[in-house]
Amino acid sequence: MALLNQFTLFAAYNQLMNQRIFDSAARLTRDELIGDRGAFFKSVLGTLNHILVGDIIWLKRFSAHPACRETLLSVQGLDHPRSLDALLYENLDELNAARARIDRIIIDWIADLSEQDIETSLSYKNMAGIAHNKSLASLISHLFLHQVHHRGQVTTLLSQSGVDFGDTDLLEIIHDN
Repeated sequence: MALLNQFTLFAAYNQLMNQRIFDSAARLTRDELIGDRGAFFKSVLGTLNHILVGDIIWLKRFSAHPACRETLLSVQGLDHPRSLDALLYENLDELNAARARIDRIIIDWIADLSEQDIETSLSYKNMAGIAHNKSLASLISHLFLHQVHHRGQVTTLLSQSGVDFGDTDLLEIIHDN
């Protein structure tokens, strides 16, 4: 399977899993949602915010790439998160709406890329201001894997609160040949 097809699959998977994680998180009480559970970003709400923060930071970086500028134009106007633990939204419904918008942007952006585009590199500065130049394809993979990593933490926190998230396997959306 071509790498771009893989990214299209990952974008659809992330959208589905994000919808499900927000549906599951909505079953928590406010205290369960915001309580410090010892996770990297403390709470379910903190971790869900962090996933969005990471996506915004990366999409803003990607928007500087010539092949991405037009599709990611809307991201350029978003405020740059001040820190990785920024709480962009304290309300789950507002965070969910922002998450859905970003997921749509990711899907549209991936659909607009070509195999030739993803074979290039991206120059960017990290949060500490250190310059990097890395493979665009590898950085796109990082975007998706970052979400998967932290959604896994959220599914654990949900389970600890008695909420069964259900299946998280990519296999669910891979079509039979």
